[in-house]
Amino acid sequence: MKIISKSCTLAALLMLNACAFTQRAEEATAEKEAWVESPASFVNPFIGASTSTDAAGVYHGLGKTFPGATTPYGLVQVSPNTITGGDNGSGYSYEHTSIEGFAFTQMSGIGWFGDMGNFLVMPSVGELHTAAGKGDNPSAGYRSAYDKKSETASAGYYGVALSDYNIKAEMTAAPHSGMLQFTFPENKQSRIQIDLARRVGGTSTLQSIEVLNDHTIRGWMKCTPDGGGWGNGDGQANYTVYFYAQMSRPFTEYGIWEADIPDNWTRKREDIESDRYQQRIAEAKVSHNVDKAEGKHLGFFAEYDTKKDEQIQLKAGISFVSLEGAEQNLKAEIKDWDFEKLKSEATQLWNDALSKVKVAGGSDEEKKVFYTALYHTMIDPRVFEDVSGEYMGGDGEAHQSEHFTKRTIFSGWDVFRSQFPLQTIINPSLVNDMINSLVTLADEKDKSYLERWELLNAYSGCMIGNPAVSVISDAYSKGIRDFDAEKALKYMVNTDNQFGNNEVGYTYESLGISNTLEYAYTEWCTAHMAELMGEKEIAKDFYKRSESYKNIFDDSVSWFRPRRKDGSFEPWPEGGRLKEWYGSVESNPYQQGWFVPQDIDGMIKLMGGKEEVKDDLTNFFEKAPENLMWNEYYNHANEPVHHVPYLFNYVDAPWLTQKWTRLICDRGYKDGVEGLVGNEDVGQMSAWYILSASGIYQVCPGNNRIDITSPVFDEIQFQLDPKYAKGKTFTIIAHNNSPENLYIQEIKLNGKAHNEPYLDFEDIKEGGKLELTMGSEPNYKLK
Repeated sequence: MKIISKSCTLAALLMLNACAFTQRAEEATAEKEAWVESPASFVNPFIGASTSTDAAGVYHGLGKTFPGATTPYGLVQVSPNTITGGDNGSGYSYEHTSIEGFAFTQMSGIGWFGDMGNFLVMPSVGELHTAAGKGDNPSAGYRSAYDKKSETASAGYYGVALSDYNIKAEMTAAPHSGMLQFTFPENKQSRIQIDLARRVGGTSTLQSIEVLNDHTIRGWMKCTPDGGGWGNGDGQANYTVYFYAQMSRPFTEYGIWEADIPDNWTRKREDIESDRYQQRIAEAKVSHNVDKAEGKHLGFFAEYDTKKDEQIQLKAGISFVSLEGAEQNLKAEIKDWDFEKLKSEATQLWNDALSKVKVAGGSDEEKKVFYTALYHTMIDPRVFEDVSGEYMGGDGEAHQSEHFTKRTIFSGWDVFRSQFPLQTIINPSLVNDMINSLVTLADEKDKSYLERWELLNAYSGCMIGNPAVSVISDAYSKGIRDFDAEKALKYMVNTDNQFGNNEVGYTYESLGISNTLEYAYTEWCTAHMAELMGEKEIAKDFYKRSESYKNIFDDSVSWFRPRRKDGSFEPWPEGGRLKEWYGSVESNPYQQGWFVPQDIDGMIKLMGGKEEVKDDLTNFFEKAPENLMWNEYYNHANEPVHHVPYLFNYVDAPWLTQKWTRLICDRGYKDGVEGLVGNEDVGQMSAWYILSASGIYQVCPGNNRIDITSPVFDEIQFQLDPKYAKGKTFTIIAHNNSPENLYIQEIKLNGKAHNEPYLDFEDIKEGGKLELTMGSEPNYKLK
């Protein structure tokens, strides 16, 4: 009996073990299946696609993204445009009721007077209109009302029904080219027309067009500051867009229109919006079957006799270098007229790019918010060279890229905070590209310093600080060094010397708090990189300068305060540190004053110690409105405060970082048009979400400390670049995670207990696993 019993017991144990193994295998399979396998399907390009100041409650508006078709970091964006002028940088706002055309270049999420929106294509029927007309009277121009219910967008695709013309418009894109597909009604006067003068923030000042054959045109549009554009000309954008376009059906009837713009008329944004200017465009001279033209305000049209549901396609290559480049771009990328195939290829490009970060768990809405945010971080800095590798340099000459890909649109003051730290994890080669692009641009323009907000080679000087210095220092400290470090350091030093706190130890001109604090930080960045490079004297000098933030702290008000040239403080305003624009750019002293990322311990000491700072931070967050829209306290709609939730980690209260970052992820980001509380700012707003929802954040780019917080998802996996990292992936797992269980109870790094609420960037590069056990109550012992 004993033998039988032992045998039964052994068999039972074996069966139990087999069952346990099967269960674990099934759980592993289930866990594997939980990964989002097609992230592009979770992208909603309408998130943030509004410029509405009414909805935002402030002049800055909302996300200001565009919903059209593009590819990861592509040069081309084919998107609907609903407005030309005003503070509408993307050229589109969801609440507008008519569309004036579909452009091949766009900006994403910018808060200044915008630019681009070039090569505007519009299908129409009936009488030819040469002016777009205004939104409140679309029938007076070529713009059209559209059926809002028909409007659809996904990663790499946009479609809409133009109700005035009964035309369905669809579009997709390749990196340097795009395709439009129009489904026409039965009409003897159907048309595709192209406004060559159109530009989001003004007008192109000179255009050229040539008809090559019965289905091909080519030409260019020159855009200068005289025609408005970036900052209504103040941004100094000066570029030429070249195009090579073909139509799927040959045209027999075609023509060019030209508006007579007097030489003595100015052509900024407010000029082209005026009634007299628009009247001139509406009265443009129309010439039929003309093969070539050059002028100040040109347009082209091709007319067709169409049958019901007949489709005509237009495809175009875009270049910022040459006509030949535009032609090569199109022929290399779109060889046929298969719209669905091109759309599928664009979707696949997005799936490949978005798969660099995989998530499991969370709700469908959270996944849509996450992958749309990741999508928005992958629009810029975009490729700025042709398929040949040729790019337009800052000297106005064509250059051949060899060791890097030329990129453009560096929204420095925004993106140094989160967008570039994110890219150092998932796309370090892009960071190298941008650094090389900025350094070589300084060479080409014969400048001795680095630009803070670069657009299409322009030194726009937009915003403040020296953000390129931050990006370079951060990259170098992380081992991303495929650039001329000696030259970069030289330009960093020059930049800090030209724009810095210098001899008096603070900035006394306007915005003295913001400038002094930001300059002190980037002076630290220069010091840190110099130290890593063995340049001891430079490091010593700039470390000393990085402490200049202390020079504007006023003990009498216990906060930062702008000083005059003679050393006296500016009068303290009635509103105290809540007074917007008092020494602070787009913020108030309460918001800007937390920006001392290079010396948080020193800042805390100035402010009275950890307990006092913790209480003040708590007040800062608790007085912010629940929806986090523009306000005097924690104002997530603008960049200066983006690091502040993580300061609780530095005052021995990490549970408050965990609480507030989860609340911000939930309250500040939604799956909807008004799903961003502020301007997207070229990826920054979304990059903050990607990092915070993943449970990590870098407070001080240049310092490799990565703070830990409460992740939104149960599991997040970052794909690492083997050229820059030892590991293949870095995975964050949140056990027992839920909206209620938002507090970290225990941290393990690669299976070992980890007692600090932060990592080193090297831990990420090594690959491995960060495990967080979550609970519904704070763990006050974890500090």
